[in-house]
Parts: sequence; C-alpha cells; structure tokens
Amino acid sequence: MKGVVTVETVTLTIDGQRVEIEKGKTLLDAAKKAGIKIPTLCHHPALRNEGACRLCLVELEKSKKLVTSCVFPVEEGIAVRTNTPAIREARKTILELLIAGHPQDCLTCTRNGECELQTLAEEFGIRDIRFERSPKSFARDTSSPSLVRDPEKCVLCGRCVRMCAEVQSVSVLGFTHRGPEVQVEPAFKRGLGEGPCVTCGQCASVCPVGAIYEKDSIEDIWNALGDPEKHVVVQVAPAVRAALGEEFGFEPGTSVTKKMAAALRRLGFDKVFDTQFTADLTILEEGHEFIGRLTEGSGLPLITSCSPGWINYCENFFPEFVDNLSSCKSPQQMFGALVKTYYASKFGIDPSKIYSVSVMPCTAKKYEAERPEMNSSGFKDVDAVLTTRELARMIKEAGIDFVNLPDEDFDAPLGISTGASTIFGVTGGVMEAALRTVYEVVTGENLDSIEFQCVRGLEGVKEAEIELNGKKVRVAVANGLGNAAKVLNSLRTGEKSYDFIEIMACPSGCIGGGGQPRNAGLEVKELRAKALYDEDRSMELRKSHENPAVKALYDEFLGKPGSPKSHHLLHTSYKTPEEKGIKVVKTAV
Repeated sequence: MKGVVTVETVTLTIDGQRVEIEKGKTLLDAAKKAGIKIPTLCHHPALRNEGACRLCLVELEKSKKLVTSCVFPVEEGIAVRTNTPAIREARKTILELLIAGHPQDCLTCTRNGECELQTLAEEFGIRDIRFERSPKSFARDTSSPSLVRDPEKCVLCGRCVRMCAEVQSVSVLGFTHRGPEVQVEPAFKRGLGEGPCVTCGQCASVCPVGAIYEKDSIEDIWNALGDPEKHVVVQVAPAVRAALGEEFGFEPGTSVTKKMAAALRRLGFDKVFDTQFTADLTILEEGHEFIGRLTEGSGLPLITSCSPGWINYCENFFPEFVDNLSSCKSPQQMFGALVKTYYASKFGIDPSKIYSVSVMPCTAKKYEAERPEMNSSGFKDVDAVLTTRELARMIKEAGIDFVNLPDEDFDAPLGISTGASTIFGVTGGVMEAALRTVYEVVTGENLDSIEFQCVRGLEGVKEAEIELNGKKVRVAVANGLGNAAKVLNSLRTGEKSYDFIEIMACPSGCIGGGGQPRNAGLEVKELRAKALYDEDRSMELRKSHENPAVKALYDEFLGKPGSPKSHHLLHTSYKTPEEKGIKVVKTAV
C-alpha cells in the first residue's frame, strides 16, 4: 500500500523468551523489550553506544561467547543468556576492579545515593574487594565558575566525551595518556575554565558518578540567609517547577510551582519571586527589537539570547553571528538588575543590602552571573545561582517536608507572570511567546489561536513561516548545540535563510538543562514539557504584553521597550574569542 513503511524485524530468544524486534537494534534493546535488566555504565539512551565498560556482557548460547550487548546487533534465530555463572563472575570482577580504583568517600560525595557505580555495587552484593586498592591521584579542576571536574572519580565510561563532541559539538573533553595513566580531560592539560567549554553542564548530566558536577553555591546562600543585614530575594526559572518534584518522589511531569514557592519561603528568603516576570519582560524588549530589525531589513536573523550556554558557544565557535544575537540580557540577569534598582527604590531597600539568588535548570547560569558586564545596576546583578539539584539538597538539609507543603503563591510584583513566560522552559517556548506578542503588536489584531504548534515538539530543528501583515517571516528553533551548529552552518553556506531564530544550548531546552534531575530520557522530558504547556493553558493571562506588573514597570520606571533606561539595565553586548582571550580550535563544527 502506498505510504506504508515496512519495518524489517528479526526474532531471537533471550533467557528462553521469544523476542521480535526491529533489525539494527542491539541485544540490550531486545533485553529491555523482554523486561530483562542488563547492567550498564557507559550506556546512555541519549548517546551512541560504545561498549567501553563491558558490564553488559551476555552469552551467545551456541558458542558460549561473551559479547557486549549494547553494541552487538540482533540476529535472526540466535539464543542469548543474560544470567549465567560466567556472566555474573565477569560483571562482578569488572565492578570490583572499578571500585578498587575509585575513592571511598561515598558519604561526602555529591552523588551519594544516586551514583550508578554505588547502585551497581549494591545490586551485585559487593561487600569485599579481592583486588588491591589502587586509587588514582589526579588534581581536582575547579577553574570553571560552573563545573567541578574530579578525575579521581572518573570511571572512563566516555559518556561526557560523547555528549560534548557528538551532541553538543564542542569537543572540549577527550581521552589522554595511555594504560593506567589514561584519563578524561581538556586538551593541553587546561582546566575547563581555561578553554572553550560553554559550561552547559550536559557532561555533568550524563556522568554516572561524581566525576563532573556543578560548582556548589549552597553554603554561600546559607550564609546570606543567616545574615540579618542582608535582604535575600530569590527568583525561579520556569523549567525548575516541572522537574523539582522528581527529587522528592513525584512522578515526572508533575508541576510543583506552589509547593516550591512555599519551600523557598521556609528556607528563609525575604521575598520569593518568579523569573517568569522578566521572561515576559524579555518578550517585550526582544519582540520590539525584532520588529525594529524586520522593519529596517537589517541585522537579520535575530537570534535569541536567553541561553548562556548558547551565547558562549556563539562567541567561541560562530563569532560572525555575534551581531545577530539579541542584545537582551537573559531573564535571570534582567531580574537581577531590576531587583537592585526598581524593586529597591519601590520598597525603600538599600540595594547594597540586597542579596539576589536565582534557581536555574542550567549550570551555565553560574557562568553568566559572573560575567563582568552583568552589573548595570551598579552592583552585581545576580549574587548566587542554584541549580534545581542544589535547591533540592537545600530543602532536604532544612528538613522541609516538601510533599506535604501547602500551596503558596509568589510575591508581587516580581512574581506576576503570564502563560507565555511559563513555556520559556521548553524548546520553542521563547519563539512562541515572542510570536504571540509580535503578531498582535504588528497587526493590531487579537490572535484567534495563540498556540503556535509549528514551533512545538522536541525535534532538534524546527522551521516555520508566519505571516505578519502580508509579509512571510521565516523562523527556526534549535535545541542542543549540535543542532545549533547545523542551523548556523546552513546560514553560512546560504542554504537557509531566516528572520528569527531561537536557540537553546541544552537538548529539549531548559527542561533538559545541565542542572536538572539527572538521567531524564526523552519520555521524562516530554512529560516536563507537557507540565509547562498545561500550566500555560491554566493561566488567566497568556501573552507577555498583557502582564499588568510589566506594564506598571514601564509606566513607573522604564518608560517603554527599548528606552535608554531599558537599554542600560536590560541589554548587553557579546564578545568574540579574541576579545575574551580564548584561542578556539574549531574541530567539531
């Protein structure tokens, strides 16, 4: 029949179970389909299989040969066994060797309780190690403002290397040396903070142990909260509310917005605000910037600037597009500037006493807060950044019963937002929010349907055409830096042409950020996205330009979008690698 795609399958037997599966899949895929769990360490569903750890060994019955199931393709008629004495002994030996070379500091490790090596050791009942302890002796790398690299804990699985090179197209990490000296590190023995690392944290999100993790800001924030001289405020990014609940046993896709606000209040913050307020503000500023460029026919395509990992990537690898970046600061940094000017003035608070904290799904936000230009208020815009994971740790440390907290709202006025800002947390959300406002500003008409399905979905690249007063506007949305590279290379060659582009550094956007709960596969990300879209639909106001608190901000303080005061506080500029003193070798793009 026309249009019907025939999928070729093979049939095999695993532990006596008959399994039919698509040709080209692996024995590991077949085992999963049969409901059989095979241990893995180097395998990750978002990455290419490599067969490095050898834990997934299985036995081919006829030959008694042990093969790595994550890379061995299924074959018609073969019989496979996954649980024999030889397999169990081989897996246990591999684990014991790994543990013998691993630090024994589980109680103080950031991954304690969620370490994959620790979990495997428990599942295999390992209580004694038959091999002599041979811990590594490598220096910890703390050069990055966002990430810490601890090579002593590295199990050489290669996940971070594959993520950085194959998904993110950055290629900062690689294997160096040989034999017992082999390790994963940046080239030329540089620290992560001394080269073109974009601080996206995707390496940390796939690391199975504590070899790469976010730089901890918790103690600084406890100190600020305990200082009676400080007025401590907090803002929370949209994607956090769709993932934080997972750290407390909620099903993926559960929005915990109001419990989160209650928890932050109980941690001791003087005011609990919402980054969605300045996400709405970003749409007003960026939307008018786009309208201006579109009218003038210059500076196109305009490319969004909300994602600091993407900004770093553009500056380092595609500097010819720096002028195409929106001059808008990210919502995090806009918020920080306003807290120490507008909010301080409105409520009579000395800005030097304000300590501004953000909770983000992103490790790159820590880098962004440290950028020297982010001080347009006369003070550092954002003093400290927590990831979603760090916030969960703070809540647990404080003994807060998160599950049973009452629902509470954010504080006004910087806690008021619309549904348009909620969807900032998922790829395509910034574009959709911008189109809701730009369309109505340009046409003077109300949208019949404000949901732009054409830019939704977790595909790596999406394209669409939107008609504005008879003019077709070409837009593109990319998530993950490898996909960003594809879009920008198509612009370089002239293959494609766009007017407006949204780029998010992390796969699936902020819901898949480097600071979110780990090991979120595509299904979990889809549920997180659904949570944000559902929250958008539940809100009374769904267009950024309808936010009454943003309107009041312009009336009382900024004047209008793009005003001199807006430009001073809410906009910035970006730098080429040469201006930042970085030499970049473009090997991955």
